Amino acid sequence: MAVDPVCKMEVEESKAVATSEYKGKKYYFCAMWCKKAFDQNPKKYLAEEKK
Repeated sequence: MAVDPVCKMEVEESKAVATSEYKGKKYYFCAMWCKKAFDQNPKKYLAEEKK
C-alpha cells in the first residue's frame, strides 16, 4: 500500500486512479484532483510528509 501524499489516504498501487513521478520516485493517488494538486506543487506535499 502507498499513501496519497495529498490527502494521506492509503492507496493500493494496482488500483490507484493516477500516478506521478517526482525526483525518481513514483507517487500514487486516490483521485485525479489529488494528482493535479501534487503536480502543481509537489514540494508542498512532500514537506508535510517530513514533519
